Amino acid sequence: MDQIIQTGRTVEEAEEQALAALGADRSEVEVEILSRGRQGFLGIGGELAEVRVTRQSAAGSREEAPAAPDGGDRVDGDRVEEQADSVESRAEVAAADTPAEAAIQAVERILETVGADVDVSLRSSHDEFTGGPVIDINGPDSGLLIGRRGNTLQSLQFIVQSIVRQQFDEENIRVALDVEQYRQRREDSLREMADRVASRVSQTGRSITLEPMPPSDRRVIHLYLDAREGIRTESVGYGESRKVQIIPDRD
Repeated sequence: MDQIIQTGRTVEEAEEQALAALGADRSEVEVEILSRGRQGFLGIGGELAEVRVTRQSAAGSREEAPAAPDGGDRVDGDRVEEQADSVESRAEVAAADTPAEAAIQAVERILETVGADVDVSLRSSHDEFTGGPVIDINGPDSGLLIGRRGNTLQSLQFIVQSIVRQQFDEENIRVALDVEQYRQRREDSLREMADRVASRVSQTGRSITLEPMPPSDRRVIHLYLDAREGIRTESVGYGESRKVQIIPDRD
């Protein structure tokens, strides 16, 4: 099971940040309060609240790599990334008329090379929210393409997107890959978390900074809260430490 120990100014804030880091909903985890913290006097002598949040095994089971059957050869997540890099470097993808076709071809070639037993289908040729094609991957080996906290899926998506952008010489093309609806569940969880944190920011008038997230997760939160009154969002930090900050809008 995935587990994280998280601190915050309050128990609620620590819990929200832990849920964001795990990509989980409150119903999918167990929360143990390690310390409720204290404010101190004039900010002196205060202590942060601390919680331990553990993903329940049933909720995380689809993200774990399924065991290989006796005598069977199964695709390895690291090998997916290696083969994806190889495909990109050789540009071994046939010419395509649309970004969606190019993305499908790139995904199929990479997964065929590593021997993944999956089906690849096009959900949308141009999704308004993601800004490009959305491709679904399903099948016996699909769970291995997610990786820990979606890292393998994120890497595969980045490589496929790079291939498509190179073919069409267009840096604004976005490609989204979804394995067994993992990304959809992740985005739903991010929106639910964003709702809760935004409501708290509006009620307290205090900013809350979330845990570091990849660009795709930050984009979900920014777009989802863009039209919400009373708050605004910003990305702060650098590189892998970049985070979303939800701020009360006092203008």
